[in-house]
Amino acid sequence: SVDCSFSRGVCDWKQDADDDFDWNPADRDRGDGYYMAVPAFVGHKKDMGRLKLLLTDLKPKSSYCLIFSYRLAGERVGKLRVFLANKKTAPVWEQNKGKDERWRTGKVEIFQGAETTNSVTFESERGKGKTGEIAVDNVILISGLCPED
Repeated sequence: SVDCSFSRGVCDWKQDADDDFDWNPADRDRGDGYYMAVPAFVGHKKDMGRLKLLLTDLKPKSSYCLIFSYRLAGERVGKLRVFLANKKTAPVWEQNKGKDERWRTGKVEIFQGAETTNSVTFESERGKGKTGEIAVDNVILISGLCPED
């Protein structure tokens, strides 16, 4: 498994230069490292911020599971989507409202077929709200299918 959380820095994360705003590091409550977030006051409604994880050395014809923590905190804060590089048109995962401010776990299956996936993009779309944040942390890539909860 590959740990791509932001405190360790073993993975290659890139800010998209063609979007409206950057994701920024935010300190964790417990003080052990940081996560990446888009505060609600950044940008305007419908603005996008993309954070791309470059994947190298994924074996063809194999399955991987991307597991991550996410949080959508605040009233009408926006949407969080996950795109795979070889399926640019539609998100493979999308969430637009948190039931509460808690962290939750997201999972995305990555199948390496003839075309290999060489990146995963976390896209945040701003909503109308002015408080809260959209956040991602603890991004881990494991080989094999995603485990059941």
